[in-house]
Amino acid sequence: MPSPLADQARVALPTMLGHVLVRPGRLELREVPRPRPDRDGVVVRVRAALTCGTDLKAYLRGHPKFPMPTLFGHEFAGEVAEVGADVRGLRAGDAVMAAPTAPCGACYYCARQQENLCEQVMATMALGAYAEYIKLPGSIVRTNLYAKPGALPYAEAALLEPLACVLHGLAQISLRPDDTVVLIGAGAIALLHLLVLRARGVGRVAVVARSPTRAAQARALGADAVLPVEADAARAPVLELTRGRGADVVIECTGQLAVWEVAPHLARRGGQVVLFGGCATGTVVRFDTQRLHYDQVAVASPFHFTPRDVRAAYELLSAGTFGGEALVAAEYPLEQLGEALDRQRRGEGAKFAIVPASA
Repeated sequence: MPSPLADQARVALPTMLGHVLVRPGRLELREVPRPRPDRDGVVVRVRAALTCGTDLKAYLRGHPKFPMPTLFGHEFAGEVAEVGADVRGLRAGDAVMAAPTAPCGACYYCARQQENLCEQVMATMALGAYAEYIKLPGSIVRTNLYAKPGALPYAEAALLEPLACVLHGLAQISLRPDDTVVLIGAGAIALLHLLVLRARGVGRVAVVARSPTRAAQARALGADAVLPVEADAARAPVLELTRGRGADVVIECTGQLAVWEVAPHLARRGGQVVLFGGCATGTVVRFDTQRLHYDQVAVASPFHFTPRDVRAAYELLSAGTFGGEALVAAEYPLEQLGEALDRQRRGEGAKFAIVPASA
């Protein structure tokens, strides 16, 4: 996968400010060439870009899908700055929100409506939201770019991509109005799950949250119960909450090996487990086979999203009642991205919005 930075370095002036992830642990705000659109693509002026767990992990330890050095950031919303010659229906100044990937529509997986597994979907990811402008290829423009409603704040519109991921995960299971759902973790992804489950009227949602700050936010966002324990100590309170059965649905939102292994033990017989958080490449977990087989515990491990999930996320955000703005703890100028990432690492907020001065 070619580096977006290298691709844009071949373009002449004008320039823009953009954060470059040089190597794990090192960010540099540089003056780099401002991107130009492909014939079927657009360039978006970033009005808000959100920090996220994936970017934080890439910043701290690298990421196999983010070639370095690279422009950085992928959750954003903004205004169309320039359109390619073949683009119709968009013009400069249009407020938009987009997911940073799109499937090819032609491969084996796309033909089976598993576009999240498309052979090109990650290789063509648009990176560079922590900048004044970001370039979107035609595949995204045609498939996963939407007009932003005027009343929807840019920072909340930038939730489109992570919300699509959450909706894709929930599409892998069945939910009943009388279910008890246990969320392990209380970061941005867990809280997005909480907001979706509340919007869908799921009976009871409990959050396993060891951080007092994040536990308080989970309560404020409508969690029916908060279990202030480590994941490996959550079985007893989950059993107490569910009259000894275990949860109907358990959703792991941490991406930690130990938590993956614990999650099935919190589910009831016939329950469902969603292993949402991605673990490091090459890692291995062990499960109790008797628990999974004889108790018929179903396990799903969703990845990414499909265009249908993006559409569903767009409709949910556009309704104006989702409440996603509550996840954004503070706004920072482009120059203070490092401070925002450090605050997220310390658990001081679910997300932080980066707002370029040009916005």
